[in-house]
Amino acid sequence: MATLDRYLDAMVKHRADALVFRADSPVAMVLSGAAKPVSSKPATEDQIVALLAEVLGPAYTPGLTGTRSFPYPSPSGPVNITVEEGVAGIVVMIEPGRAAPHHATTAGGTGRPRAPSPAGMPSVSMNGHRAAAAPAAAAPAAAAPARELAPYDSAELSAVSAGPSRTPSHIDELFHQMLDMKASDIHLKADVVPMVRVDGGIAPMPGRGPLSSETIARLVESITPERNKKEYAETNDSDFAYELPGRARMRCNVFRDLAGAGAVFRQIPSKVLTAEQLGLPKAVVDLCQNTKGLVVVTGPTGSGKSTTLAGMIDWINKNRNDHIITIEDPVEFVHKDIKCLVNQREVGVHTKGFKSALRAALREDPDIVLVGEMRDLETVAIAIETAETGHLVFGTLHTNTAPSTVDRLIDQFPSDRQSQIRLMLAESLKGVVAQTLLKKKGGGRVAALEILVVTSAVANLIREGKTFQIPSLMQTGRSLGMQTLNDSMIELVRNNVVEAAEAYAKAPNKKEFGMMLARAGHQGPWSAGKAEE
Repeated sequence: MATLDRYLDAMVKHRADALVFRADSPVAMVLSGAAKPVSSKPATEDQIVALLAEVLGPAYTPGLTGTRSFPYPSPSGPVNITVEEGVAGIVVMIEPGRAAPHHATTAGGTGRPRAPSPAGMPSVSMNGHRAAAAPAAAAPAAAAPARELAPYDSAELSAVSAGPSRTPSHIDELFHQMLDMKASDIHLKADVVPMVRVDGGIAPMPGRGPLSSETIARLVESITPERNKKEYAETNDSDFAYELPGRARMRCNVFRDLAGAGAVFRQIPSKVLTAEQLGLPKAVVDLCQNTKGLVVVTGPTGSGKSTTLAGMIDWINKNRNDHIITIEDPVEFVHKDIKCLVNQREVGVHTKGFKSALRAALREDPDIVLVGEMRDLETVAIAIETAETGHLVFGTLHTNTAPSTVDRLIDQFPSDRQSQIRLMLAESLKGVVAQTLLKKKGGGRVAALEILVVTSAVANLIREGKTFQIPSLMQTGRSLGMQTLNDSMIELVRNNVVEAAEAYAKAPNKKEFGMMLARAGHQGPWSAGKAEE
């Protein structure tokens, strides 16, 4: 009996929706919409490939990037095996019933259909904002002998599937379920069902019951570094990062509130998305080719600033021979040395703060410096000085548009210093990328980007304190890659990527955007003269 058939037999007996095999994760059985682990040890990519080769034989060729489906007449009944291979590794989903149509996407191809999912079942697709097609890691040949996965224990399987509101034994269970649901965040609050943010909206995590304050404290303590345990005891909150092997890093915040212990975790994919996968416009990539100056990426919390910056740093890492220093709180995306030497420093672990780390960076022979947050006047001042002294500096702010970003940088300084800062900024600022995330039709989210390229004309406006005229120059600078958020959003609406109402709700200038929608033939409150300023 093939090893895979044992799992399929258990799937049929338990009337499960599906089996999910994911590299470096325990085998999971989907029951009542929740993925529950059914193996005591994670399955390696080689083991999963060997399982497929054993039952599919020459019909399955490992290592092909994309999504493919195979019918398999198992002893327990016919099933459909969907295999997805990409930058995030291999994912296999097995569902009972007739096979879906065969899909094959070879390495370098386009169009990766998502693995079909039963209603209410967490998706296991690696597609969307977190990953895209790329050559998969080399896999063993189909003829390789099958290596046994740790067999499931029937008692253990009964325990993990005993009820939909089972308390997790380790917080990793919640993280795996969160990622299978393609959620960006998970919120834990005492005596409340764990909540997840999917496509921008908050919803209860399926198959989970309320967690007590004591349970949350126990789950969180198991992954909290000692330094942060002390900080939490003293201040009742703390930030740190946690690595979920093979799947993602988590940006963690633990705190206490009226209800008791609480926590919020945001997933940061283990694989850095490239500029191509993110679809960054040429004007944004061109900013990465500067040898000195300041580039600012802005947007509200959760708008994807870190993802965009990671894609830009990744482009530099692959196309330049430089020394990159990142200063983050905490370190999110981890960059391996490719063509560049990359040093990543975490505030509170490797340095006291952004200011001290930025000052120290000047003595560390950098070419590029990334400042995770320009939180205060002194950090902004040092960043501008660093850009002026022949370094390329990337930083973030929480402003909504490019012109307001310029104003925010200047307004942080006392009035008697603002004239000097305007002069310095006019010389050093190279570009601003402001972004916001919109819900896509059919699920997922997409970024709308406002791009300001600092030309000599823009620099003159900054120098003369006429930043209110910058939007006009952006309209006339489209040939240079400049665009406003409204321009980006109306393009997404025209291309049928987002709903008109969704774009209107996120538009910074609703009156102007309402007129753009009306001219494009979209009816709504904006076309009835109700658009707001």
